[in-house]
Amino acid sequence: MKLLKICLALGCLLSSPFVSAQSAPIVQIQSGRIAGLHQQDVDIFLGIPYAKPPLGELRWQRPLTAPAWRGIQQATTFGPSCMQAPLPNDAAPLPDNYSEDCLTLNIWRPSQLKGPTPVMVWIHGGGFVNGGSASPVYDGAAFARAGVIFVSFNYRLGRLGFFAHPAMDGNMFVGNFGLTDQIKALRWVQDNIIQFGGDPRNVTLFGESAGGYSINALLSSRFGRDLFQKAIIQSGNGRHSLAGEQSWQQAKTIGMAFAAAHGISGTDKAALQALRALPATEITGDLNLWTMAKNHQTYSGPMTDGQVVEKEPQVAYQRGDFARVPLLVGANSADLGFVTTPPVNREAVLAQFGADSSAAAMAYSGITDKNALAYQIAMQKLMLEPARFVARTFAAHNTPVWQYRFGYVAKRQQHNGVGATHASEIPFIFNTLPAVYEGKVTAEDQQVANMMQQYWVNFAKTGTPNGTSLPEWQQYQPTTDRLLWIAPQGISATQSLTDPQQAQLDLVEKLQQ
Repeated sequence: MKLLKICLALGCLLSSPFVSAQSAPIVQIQSGRIAGLHQQDVDIFLGIPYAKPPLGELRWQRPLTAPAWRGIQQATTFGPSCMQAPLPNDAAPLPDNYSEDCLTLNIWRPSQLKGPTPVMVWIHGGGFVNGGSASPVYDGAAFARAGVIFVSFNYRLGRLGFFAHPAMDGNMFVGNFGLTDQIKALRWVQDNIIQFGGDPRNVTLFGESAGGYSINALLSSRFGRDLFQKAIIQSGNGRHSLAGEQSWQQAKTIGMAFAAAHGISGTDKAALQALRALPATEITGDLNLWTMAKNHQTYSGPMTDGQVVEKEPQVAYQRGDFARVPLLVGANSADLGFVTTPPVNREAVLAQFGADSSAAAMAYSGITDKNALAYQIAMQKLMLEPARFVARTFAAHNTPVWQYRFGYVAKRQQHNGVGATHASEIPFIFNTLPAVYEGKVTAEDQQVANMMQQYWVNFAKTGTPNGTSLPEWQQYQPTTDRLLWIAPQGISATQSLTDPQQAQLDLVEKLQQ
């Protein structure tokens, strides 16, 4: 990681010997002209404002259109990441540059374009409290070299992105400000990507963790569902928010508790003005992925606001209220799962299945350790079963869907013996393994990365992940319950098969209802 830290500090992109002396690419967008970078066969545009800075009176307001400028604005460095308490050992480390003025996006495109080009838009994860688009893990150059235009962006996080208070009653688009940022960025893509050679009618939205949850929400949002034509959900649940989902009323109570903790009372405009006068660092505090639990009384996370998020994704899916777009969906073999209380014994873990506890004992007979069993079920409840639920819902509505489970572990990490953990698929999909594993990337690791990215790119280009030289990925059907298993042995063992955890997930499904 030493090399990565140096890159973050110095800006490897700008100091790279591969940045060409060729004339900087210049593009006219609605706000004005921008000049980017030329790197080998890729044009790069960084830190483009897609909305007006959400400062002062615009804190806790829906994003407004970015102001126009005269002349040429340089788009050669990332904008600041949105305010957050940095996360130690983050899977996608960020430069130490945070600001409330953070609503920017980035674009990588092939230097030589051949007609309207498919677009892939990435929503980063981080539990809605961490993350940003400036991590080297999210570098879009490999996507551009594969023939698509790649877009990433920042959105407001934590209490600056998800906050409710009675003083906001009567305003439009309140509460889920981070999600309104995402919608604004997608609208910007629709309005401007054609100037970069992109096809606004062929946009694939993809994201991981909180980014995946966001796509679940946008698929059912009347404000977001028409802004993309395909979607990929990576470890994004699909039933509930990963951060816990509050109602608008509950979120207002939490917002008042936060205000009271800072000596602010009342529910009128004066209270809102006092909240807007607080320093951004005071609003963020120590809130990050590791401290969310202790902050639950003063941080709501995403909420059902009756506008952007009218209902939980699970309810929207069950009612058929979602965009019918082709979908890839899946999770990892050792994905995220929360065990809040250490189990007493194996029987106590299985007791949650109630009348099905005997069937559960048989289905989980291969897991004898009580802690491993508790984690397996928690992971299935949070990640694996919701992914299947989403796949089944799309298939039931005759919408093409492919399910995957990522089980490959980079050679450097295989000694840990725990499987593919949360977010570990990302550097394979982005083909940015050196950003994570530095010089210890094996040929087999690289083969898996090439395969994963090709599936994603094929899907963006054609609406199906399959292509020549790739293991066949069969479309999901509830009757066969088949998924693509990206095996620990690598590409040679990757195959479509009936889910080995089918019996277990059938039991877990009953717990979700």
